[in-house]
Amino acid sequence: MKDQKVLGQNLGSLSDNERLKKQSNFLRGTIEQDLSDRVTGGFTGDNFQLIRFHGMYQQDDRDIRAERQKQKLEPLQNVMLRARMPGGIITSMQWLGIDKFATDYTIYGSIRLTTRQTFQFHGVLKPNVKLMHQTLNQIGIDSIGTAGDVNRNVLCTSNPVESSLHREAYEWAQKISEHLLPKTRAYVEIWLDGEKLIGYQDEEPILGKTYLPRKFKTAVVIPPHNDVDVHANDLSFIAIADNGKLVGFNVLVGGGLSMTHGDTKTYPRKADELGYVSLDKTLDVTTAVVTTQRDWGNRSNRKNSKTKYTLDRVGTDVFKSEVEKRGGMQFEVSRPYAFTEQRGDRIGWVEGIDGKHHLSLFIENGRLLDYSDKPLKTGVAEIAKIHKGDFRITTNQNLIIGGVSKTNKLIIDKIARQHALINDDLSEQRKSSMACVSFPTCPLAMAEAERMLSQFVTSVEGILVKHNVGCEQIVLRVSGCPNGCSRAMLAEIGLVGKALGHYNLYLGGNLEGTRIPKIYRENITEIQILTEIDTLVAFWAKDRNEREGFGDFVIRAGIIEEVIVSKRDFYA
Repeated sequence: MKDQKVLGQNLGSLSDNERLKKQSNFLRGTIEQDLSDRVTGGFTGDNFQLIRFHGMYQQDDRDIRAERQKQKLEPLQNVMLRARMPGGIITSMQWLGIDKFATDYTIYGSIRLTTRQTFQFHGVLKPNVKLMHQTLNQIGIDSIGTAGDVNRNVLCTSNPVESSLHREAYEWAQKISEHLLPKTRAYVEIWLDGEKLIGYQDEEPILGKTYLPRKFKTAVVIPPHNDVDVHANDLSFIAIADNGKLVGFNVLVGGGLSMTHGDTKTYPRKADELGYVSLDKTLDVTTAVVTTQRDWGNRSNRKNSKTKYTLDRVGTDVFKSEVEKRGGMQFEVSRPYAFTEQRGDRIGWVEGIDGKHHLSLFIENGRLLDYSDKPLKTGVAEIAKIHKGDFRITTNQNLIIGGVSKTNKLIIDKIARQHALINDDLSEQRKSSMACVSFPTCPLAMAEAERMLSQFVTSVEGILVKHNVGCEQIVLRVSGCPNGCSRAMLAEIGLVGKALGHYNLYLGGNLEGTRIPKIYRENITEIQILTEIDTLVAFWAKDRNEREGFGDFVIRAGIIEEVIVSKRDFYA
């Protein structure tokens, strides 16, 4: 029975998603036939789930759902696409292609930068879905495996070509992404009109015929900057350098932030360190971790199917031994490292060691759109027309104009200012705050996030100024539901949507991103939350130690207890 438990057997009958994947003919389903069905604007049956493996989610505009129902119309069905972009780097030419499609073929006309270091199109109607994939393919971009039960977009610490170490780490993010991609030809056949090869048999040597039990997230991080939030990922590689050259990685497994309200069997969890590996073993370890989770993960209860639950069920030591066995290697003792820099991006101009300049633009909530007083989207497009370097999307939903020559620096700075992309009065608090998309497009949203954050931050800024700490920052994140897209469960103050206008308030994360916060107040309004923050900031401003962060203070002061063992202490 021990072996069966370890292997994930006897956990109950398989979930319907397992049936769906098995019968999908390697993710093809009947998507191609569904595309020609104009009776509905959505995808039907199993295809509703299968399009996720192709990087899309079916959504509708929830703001107008009730009105359309009154008119006896179906919801305004459309898809959101998330691109695959390891490390978040794209060219100016690619950016202009993305910008044009968003302008011409999406309902909202915006480009949304995400915490997974890529961009999303929102509001693509069914007749334009195939055109979207073909347009992206023409500029060298795809959306393979950015959703569904596979490895998602691989993160990498931003500014990857600012030094040789960053460049090497970025190259490994690319290698890992390619290594874990689904091998099926379904994407090419359906979206790119690829030839259906006679006698060809799809194989998935790493992911398997029924793919992974649940989504899988991977990141590469370069200390001392934990901008990718290593503890939010199933698998993280911490870059270890010797004399400025990458020599290997410390490997972390089992991080994850999603949970379900009211279900104490679900919880956020920090990752565990397995140890250090040299570069030549990196892909072997990647394969071993993914295949172990593939075979041992819970395929009966999707709420307990991620890697973090597998580790807690079988034990980290057992999981580690299996990875060593499958990888044909043994982990060494983890090498020392420390996260000492803030997780946010260094907004503004910085100069790289190669003499090139990098401009980090703060994009509130990652939403690039032309507003009446802020033509942000047009501004970035104008920069792309003259920029010879690259663009780098960050995990904080910001945008870096990378590799700018001294000649172009003044020109780009002028364009950015003309289009309100640079704000010299931006507070540290605003830079340290972010939210997920939530309403009106996300079907999981329980409360507002993106649309409420700007004014909410203004209120928090006022509280900080009131207590003479206006130059300080608190890592503040808002999620419209407990799925965790904004990584609120690694914030010093995390708000998780419970119902319209109501949130659970979590406290006690830290600036470094190495601690899970704990619930402080449940199901309270924005006004109540601001009252709590006002009281707490007053204590912090008066009684904190020198340079003590807000999250550290609330734990030291006994306002909240530190979460040590996630599933036990998180709900205690």
